[in-house]
Amino acid sequence: MPDEPKTLDPAARPATATAPAATTTPRGAAVTGDSPAPGRAQRWTLGLVTVGLVLAALNLRPAITSLGALLEEVSADLHMSGTVAGVLTSVPPLCFAVFGITAPRLARRFGPAAVVCAGMAAIFAGLVLRPFAGGTVGFLAASALALMGIAVSNVLMPVIVKRYFPDRIGSMTGLYSMALALGTSVAAAATVPMTAALGGDWRIGLGVWAAVAALAVLPWIPLVRDRERAAAPSAATAEAPAPRVTRSRTAWALGCYFGLQATGAYITMGWMPQIFRDAGVPASTAGVLLAVTMVMGVPLAFVIPRLATRMKNQGPIVVALGLCGLAGYTGLFLAPSAGAWFWAVLLGVSNCSFPLALTMIGMRSRTGAGVVRLSAFAQSVGYLISIPGPLLVGVLYQHSGGWALPIALMGGLMVPQMIIGTLAGRDRTVEDEC
Repeated sequence: MPDEPKTLDPAARPATATAPAATTTPRGAAVTGDSPAPGRAQRWTLGLVTVGLVLAALNLRPAITSLGALLEEVSADLHMSGTVAGVLTSVPPLCFAVFGITAPRLARRFGPAAVVCAGMAAIFAGLVLRPFAGGTVGFLAASALALMGIAVSNVLMPVIVKRYFPDRIGSMTGLYSMALALGTSVAAAATVPMTAALGGDWRIGLGVWAAVAALAVLPWIPLVRDRERAAAPSAATAEAPAPRVTRSRTAWALGCYFGLQATGAYITMGWMPQIFRDAGVPASTAGVLLAVTMVMGVPLAFVIPRLATRMKNQGPIVVALGLCGLAGYTGLFLAPSAGAWFWAVLLGVSNCSFPLALTMIGMRSRTGAGVVRLSAFAQSVGYLISIPGPLLVGVLYQHSGGWALPIALMGGLMVPQMIIGTLAGRDRTVEDEC
């Protein structure tokens, strides 16, 4: 079973189920698993794509985690209420649900490399404009622009890997996954001390990440001319029509599980530094704690999918991760500052429900067409479900005057997450249920 994130684009699958996968470079040369050693031009192209993948992955989360580290300063300067700040933390999943699903269609029309290049440019533009926002509306609009670029690029990373590295999908997916986790954690840890070193203005602290986004645009510019369509659908995809996953209980369970784990992840990225700061933890330390939570995904993203594919029922892993989250939130409720590092580690382990959800999507369908349909359904439903969570936390925080009630909500969501995830992890396929 594959353990890489699934793309929504069926056109990005290998050309046939029996022949070596092929891809096309910007110069029109096919790269296959049994082709001769690539020439100098091909090696240059593959090296350029590798650099582009790493730089793109580094930029897929800093727009979110850097803001979480400075949310108090931004909210105070722009006169945001707790409710409005909650809206701000709900924008990422909304953009991922709305814009991410358009990525395959854009890639078929313009080519995946061109769309990723445009996505990196959108991230750069959003991060440049955000510090100059004179009010909440402008800040939200600039953030949405950056998140739109993140959404389409996030979906197309697996497409790029399969197109240019058909015989190294696992290693290249691991490379950009590590870069993504690194960018997430570094932005969380470095934003506050870097802001202090640059004079203490949050606008400079957030705007500096635009420089990293600008670097990410450069490797993709020579690849923009690659407008060839992705490889044709696989033979497995053509064997049978895609199942109507809306009729499958497992598909709905996967969508709800994806949504609940995404809710916890975006609440953590948006609010955890503020929880620690209100408990008396210094701002710089709060950012490092968020980085610890995020960096836990680097090793576990490799371990959990491989373990899941060896089990017929993934329910035990779902429960183990859920119990880690429940313990972490209980610790935040009882002693947020005393055991801050331990709670951060536990919540980081719990957030590894994301690669588990992606792995289960690949295991709950027998055909390529089914996987694509299930992936699109589960991720779209999931991100829509996750939108109200950060907003509700902001409302509860504002009206209760503390974190007891919001943390109780976060911990309480672990219970349905474990129940629904156990249902999604049962050994069955959507084809059987449809």
